[in-house]
Amino acid sequence: MSHQAKKRFGQNFLVDEQIIGEIISAIRPEPEDNMVEIGPGLGALTRPLLKTLNHLHVVEIDRDIIARLESDYPKNKLVIHAGDALVFDFATLPVPLRIVGNLPYNISSPLLFHFASYAERIRDMHFMLQDEVVERMVAESSTPAYGRLSVMLQYRFQMEKLLDVPPESFRPAPKVDSAIVRMIPLPVSEIGVRNEKLFAAIVRTAFGQRRKTLRNTLRSYLSEADFKELDIDAQFRAENLSVAEFAKVANYLNQRLPGG
Repeated sequence: MSHQAKKRFGQNFLVDEQIIGEIISAIRPEPEDNMVEIGPGLGALTRPLLKTLNHLHVVEIDRDIIARLESDYPKNKLVIHAGDALVFDFATLPVPLRIVGNLPYNISSPLLFHFASYAERIRDMHFMLQDEVVERMVAESSTPAYGRLSVMLQYRFQMEKLLDVPPESFRPAPKVDSAIVRMIPLPVSEIGVRNEKLFAAIVRTAFGQRRKTLRNTLRSYLSEADFKELDIDAQFRAENLSVAEFAKVANYLNQRLPGG
């Protein structure tokens, strides 16, 4: 039974067996792992994963694919969660959780932030993403790719780009290059941010007008005296601040709040 890729779900199905093998080798599944696959599609990763795993959870929104999965795999091996991964409650799954998937590129950033909210329950994550997004995720400060996504993920995860995947590895072929990234949550003791909401607001504000200096973008947060106290050049732009420096700013301001 053939399946027509649906544009509204951002479907591009991985068909390159060599790439599939390399991804499985990078994931290194073990029989007892608590693993969930996001958007299993036609089973490019599902099949090889189930050769090792005792069982696998999948989150799938496409009813046609769900019907195919139900007919192809026994219920005791594949647990299907029908619905949108963007609103799925990953706290309902056993821990420590391993998440894998070829993420829809059109909603990849919101998905990554959603997964990050469950970081304390997660052992690791391996995702196929648009190469440009992966480059932004792992970018260092003072580079063009470094931005809000870089900071908001790097303060919470150790990340590594593992593998480049060309468009011809998919059907239909996307118009962009892809890549595999590994994300491992940092231990709580290594997270230097004391007020995550404040940290997120500062990062969002700083990168909201990334061509402007911090003196301008953060003027509602920091005075000239504050910049001097923090030993941060007010002429810097957001891209010049490291993750640790953003955390330093947030923690400095958090001390001023009631109970801070």
